[in-house]
Amino acid sequence: MIVRAQQNDTLDLLVWRYLGSTSSIAAVLAINPDIASLGAFLPMGKAINLPDRAPAAPVLQMINLWD
Repeated sequence: MIVRAQQNDTLDLLVWRYLGSTSSIAAVLAINPDIASLGAFLPMGKAINLPDRAPAAPVLQMINLWD
């Protein structure tokens, strides 16, 4: 997925906004090797390629002994 940076965006803020977690910043840096040279704040309108979201963990049905 390709997203565009907004004014005063940092990489971790952008990743958190679109993916909901900052755990995939290493993957974003691997996909966009030139992004580290831009500094702390991304230029407004810069296209960033993000990895696809990881599938959500399955929800387990809990059994209550007293029901």
